Parts: sequence; C-alpha cells; structure tokens
Amino acid sequence: MNSQNALQKLQEGNKRFVADKLDGQLQDSARRQALTGGQEPYAIILSCADSRVVPELAFDTGLGELFVVRVAGNVANTSSMASIEYAVAHCGSKLIVVLGHQSCGAVTAAVKGGDNGYNLNHLLAHVAPALDASGTDASVNDIVKKNAELTAEELKTRSSIIGNAVASGDVQIVPAYYNLDSGKVDFL
Repeated sequence: MNSQNALQKLQEGNKRFVADKLDGQLQDSARRQALTGGQEPYAIILSCADSRVVPELAFDTGLGELFVVRVAGNVANTSSMASIEYAVAHCGSKLIVVLGHQSCGAVTAAVKGGDNGYNLNHLLAHVAPALDASGTDASVNDIVKKNAELTAEELKTRSSIIGNAVASGDVQIVPAYYNLDSGKVDFL
C-alpha cells in the first residue's frame, strides 16, 4: 500500500466514524493470531495523549493497521521520533499523520505559560515554535493546527531516517486536526 492508498483508507474510516457506522473489522481472535508473527501497519499516527482522541477509533481501524505514538501535544520529542523512525525503518509504514485536536490541553498550557515543573516545561517547549509562528491573536485551535504543521516538517528535518524516506517518495507526512465535537479529521 502506498501513502495515497493509506491516506484514502484513513479518510474512509473517518467518514464511517463520523457517521457512527464503524465496521469493526480486524478486531477478533483470528486477527490477533495473524499478527503474532509481526506487524505491517500502513500508517503511523503521532497523536496527542488526550483520552478523547483515539486514532484507532477515529479512523475505524483494526489490530495491526496503525502504529500509534501518543504524547501530549503530539510533539516530536526524541522518544516519539525514535518510535516513528522504528515504524518507518522496520514496519514498512508509508504514511505519517501528525494529529492535533480541538481544545488541546497541552497547547492551552503552552499559551498560558508559567512554571509547570521541569518535565512539563520541557514538553511544552516543543510547542513554542507554533506559538511564535501563530502570533498573539491566534486561537488555541489555530495554534494546534500550526503545531501539527510544524511538527510534520520537524520530523523530516530532525530525522535522517524519516527525511530520507520522504525525499525518496517512500513516505508521506500529513498534518491533521481532529474535531472533538464531530469526530471529523481535517487533513491540513
């Protein structure tokens, strides 16, 4: 499956999710057994850790179809990038989606600023470029979208594994935005 087929499959699954017509395929014991020998997820999703955003459901996928990396603010830190590199280099995934979402708490915390402690401050520093690029009048949701776009670019520039796969046409990276109220994913 190439990146365009993978993107189309995600879009179709999201339409089913929004319409409350999930097909529930590839979620049974036969599928679990089929995956004991390895995985070949067709897409990687860098998603926020927010409990309201569940990529496997939002794209109506089954076991083994998505390689999901979740971290607050869907940021490209060393660990999340290494996980994505693994899926590109060893699982054959052809599409990376950086999935931001409506009313993201991590982005909201970054906008508010202040001292959130060492670890959270470190995480929120990854959102700072989106804050800077968005301007002072931008809404949290506009900053979320900018963060997804900048993180998509950052994956290419900070990782030779990902960057080379994109340059050779083997992998495509697409920023996206999940609407909490409708469940619709907008590909940016």
